[in-house]
Amino acid sequence: MNRQAVTSSNIASIGYDADSQTLEIEFLNGGVYQYFDVPQHIYDGIMSADSHGQYLAQNIKGAYRYSKV
Repeated sequence: MNRQAVTSSNIASIGYDADSQTLEIEFLNGGVYQYFDVPQHIYDGIMSADSHGQYLAQNIKGAYRYSKV
């Protein structure tokens, strides 16, 4: 999955596969996580958010299944 670099104190890059609705987040510490069944509007939201990390905490963590890659 192609990820786009973002400016964040915690997140290095974010990618999304619309076919599988999988959101992939690479953290600055090197960890990569995939979140499953994430709608397109959530990906659009995190990409346009003023704070990617805050959006992740408020709208994604705890709301979607995930796995460390």
